[in-house]
Amino acid sequence: MLVLLAGIFVVHIATVIMLFVSTIANVWMVSSSNVGMASSGLWLLCNKTCEQLPVNSHDDASLKAVQAFMILSIIFSVIALVMFIVQLFTLEKGKRFYITGAIMLVCWMCILIGVSIYTARFTGKMVGFTNSHHGYCFILAWICFCFSFIIGILYLVLRKK
Repeated sequence: MLVLLAGIFVVHIATVIMLFVSTIANVWMVSSSNVGMASSGLWLLCNKTCEQLPVNSHDDASLKAVQAFMILSIIFSVIALVMFIVQLFTLEKGKRFYITGAIMLVCWMCILIGVSIYTARFTGKMVGFTNSHHGYCFILAWICFCFSFIIGILYLVLRKK
């Protein structure tokens, strides 16, 4: 049981780190042009220098929603990690990890909503660039989506042991 808890703890920490990286770094979409390679994220458009991400007025609300949901997912993931540690040492068997599992599943939903909005609204939409494809931050966000779901379910299953 101790090995299982340690493994879940390590995966949870890895998920938090990957969420930070995927939200902060600006490599959600990568494109090429006659000037060179460019990448865009949730915050900036980077070619040789980074500048504010140019967004149409009808896409601005979508981008702000993606930013908000990704930040919320980080917050919920960190809260779930703290609650895991607190519940591990304060609650008795059978009552542990209800809250941690629920918070992690809320994190999972935030990642799902944020990345889904980004996929629907911004995939392949880098004006003036060709050969757009997803960058590593987009892929990390989907990996975090999978990990947060697995961790949330495992917390709910572990409450019985």
